[in-house]
Amino acid sequence: MIPLFAKYPNLRDNLPYVSVADLPTPVARLERLGAQLDIELFVKRDDLTGKIYGGNKVRKLEFLLGKALQEGRSEVITFGAVGSNHALATAIYADQLGLGSINMLVPQPNAKYVRENLLMSHAIGAELHHYGNDWAAAVGTGVQMLSHKMRRGQFPAFIFIGGTTPYGMLGFVNAALELEQQIAEGQMPVPDYIYVAMGSMGTSTGLAFGLRAAGLPTKVVPVRVVPDKYASLKKFTRHWRKLQCLLAAEETFATIGLGSEDYAIRDRFFGGEYARFTAEGQEAARRMWEAEGLNLEGTYTAKALAALIDDANRGVLKGKTVLFWNTANSVDFSDSIAHLDYRELPAAFHRYFEEDLQPLDLK
Repeated sequence: MIPLFAKYPNLRDNLPYVSVADLPTPVARLERLGAQLDIELFVKRDDLTGKIYGGNKVRKLEFLLGKALQEGRSEVITFGAVGSNHALATAIYADQLGLGSINMLVPQPNAKYVRENLLMSHAIGAELHHYGNDWAAAVGTGVQMLSHKMRRGQFPAFIFIGGTTPYGMLGFVNAALELEQQIAEGQMPVPDYIYVAMGSMGTSTGLAFGLRAAGLPTKVVPVRVVPDKYASLKKFTRHWRKLQCLLAAEETFATIGLGSEDYAIRDRFFGGEYARFTAEGQEAARRMWEAEGLNLEGTYTAKALAALIDDANRGVLKGKTVLFWNTANSVDFSDSIAHLDYRELPAAFHRYFEEDLQPLDLK
């Protein structure tokens, strides 16, 4: 039983859930990198949330796909950039549960993982649509919702970008309680700080909320990797309140307050454009690989580690215990896509295979 339901049994009968993740994910000490930075450094290996595909999105999908199944839907529709890890994870685990998937995708800077994610989405049968911008994707979503309603007799389940809804955030309330158990088992001390990449804010909000429910004094340090119109303290507060409303029947959650000690957004490592790799991020990824053999990616996790390294170098973390939450996928699915020809994809996606990768793509 997942920690959320073990600790709050009443929620088990009132919340949709389907088990698709391999949990708990390991906690490990990063001895060499920690020694370089002169801090007690650990990593939460959410890159290992699934045997088919890992990363933070799998936790959210346990509740989001559970809700789709509870509603009797046969398809899900979601959104992201063309290399979206969320869109791919949704397609993979929807397929595992017998659900069709429709991915509404918009442009981003090119990278090797963009090509890999598009091919994997195609390999499992996801329906892929490319739009020039967010507005066009919003209009296209309405068209696709109606089209699928006419063909299937029902609308697809709507999964918001990044899986960031109150139900999706439950995955990281549960993750915080999972961490509480690992601390109690002696796998690591209570961290003073958790550094995590922040896009649609569901991961960091759910973590902060769950940590307060667990009574842990840990501060979440989300590192923004998207424009600030998508991720801000104002939006964090809004997400927190929606999550609290969903869980209000459980008295523990209804009384959780929100304070400045819970959350400290780092804005300086974004790089000016979503999915634009940065020199700081790629240097951080290199250091992680050389010290610990863990592979990070340039859009999210490398930037989060760059912020952690910068804070350590400035003495902010001296004497502190720090947990780096690895939200990337580390499962190698290259064998599943090796035989595919990108020209099988809709024509709008071909350019990502024909144009150069961005210069800082180290892969």
